[in-house]
Amino acid sequence: MNQETAIEMLRSLITVSLLVVTPIILASIIVGVIISLLQAITSIQEPTLSFAPKLIAIGAVIIVGAPWMVRQLMEFAVFFITKIPEMTR
Repeated sequence: MNQETAIEMLRSLITVSLLVVTPIILASIIVGVIISLLQAITSIQEPTLSFAPKLIAIGAVIIVGAPWMVRQLMEFAVFFITKIPEMTR
């Protein structure tokens, strides 16, 4: 395997990973900020209060986005498998 192939595969791996994880992280951040604002407004300082809404939001994002995420991962897997012959050279 030459250096260009390795760099291309690593770049593709990082890109697909970030692309698949970004919606989950964004949902968690948005819900966390909203819950934090509500806690600041109401002066409720319960740390476990933000856990359930974040968990529900992340679950919803995974359920809604699962077909797209699986498609992205399958495309990467096909790309990786097609590169195997180049790795043996």
